[in-house]
Amino acid sequence: MYEHDHHSDDNRSGPALRNALLLTLSFAAVEFVVGWWGGSLALMADAGHMLTDSTALGLAALAAWYAQRPADAQHSWGHGRGEIIAAIVNGMAMLILIGVIVSNAIERFSNPVEIRGAAVLLVAVIGLIVNLLVLRVLHGGQDNINVKGAMLHVLGDLLGSIAAITSGLVIVLSGWTPIDPILSLVICTLILFAAVSLLKTGFGVVMEGVPAGIELEEVRKAMQQIDGVVGIHDLHIWQISSARTALSAHVVIHDLNAWPGILERLNAMLLQDFQIDHPTLQAEPDGESGCRHAGSDDPQCVG
Repeated sequence: MYEHDHHSDDNRSGPALRNALLLTLSFAAVEFVVGWWGGSLALMADAGHMLTDSTALGLAALAAWYAQRPADAQHSWGHGRGEIIAAIVNGMAMLILIGVIVSNAIERFSNPVEIRGAAVLLVAVIGLIVNLLVLRVLHGGQDNINVKGAMLHVLGDLLGSIAAITSGLVIVLSGWTPIDPILSLVICTLILFAAVSLLKTGFGVVMEGVPAGIELEEVRKAMQQIDGVVGIHDLHIWQISSARTALSAHVVIHDLNAWPGILERLNAMLLQDFQIDHPTLQAEPDGESGCRHAGSDDPQCVG
């Protein structure tokens, strides 16, 4: 008999994610301190961007850790929603950070301050090297969705480092300090995209929306193509956490005696084609309409 596989390879990605988190978070602190000392808003903005990436790495590492924790009497689905709460809190914090940086950038256009361009340039170059090293660490980890998502954040941070390097170079070569608040606004845009992405993902999970990359009707059609399946209704798909996807549905079949084999084929297809690892399926005999249980907008019950 087919059983749901609740194990994940996320735990094998944990060391790579933790090492990347340590590197990114440590250098974010260095960037912020040097940016504050050197008067560079762009460098402090890049430190904020690296903090965003650190949180993304932390959430991915947390997901890997949570994947190893079993459900208990109080949390029958496990503890995966903790990372979603953290994502929402982090997204809100990043919006506040953006507001502070933008306000200071506007102020600096009218009241420029002295900037230690050489120090900014040196730290920004080191930051670029750190980001490249983080990418290498992540590339050496297991190939899974958490690592891929984290790598996208770090790739975005490379652009922030390049912006900070540009600011330092312009100041060292020409002394034109307005480049610093200009590029800090560019980095704020990168932070905004990361924050909005985190919030969108977090609220999507909380609202139990269909996960990104999955089309409800595509899943329905794929299920109906399994031999022995007559129809599908009451189909729902949602995320338990960033690493786990659940599905529930009523499956109309001709012969209830054939259900064990149909169930095994459905579960295998859902896992292989859509990465849905927790399907809950209920069989119904053909002719006994289950549409009385379904919503009026269920396509299987309309008409």
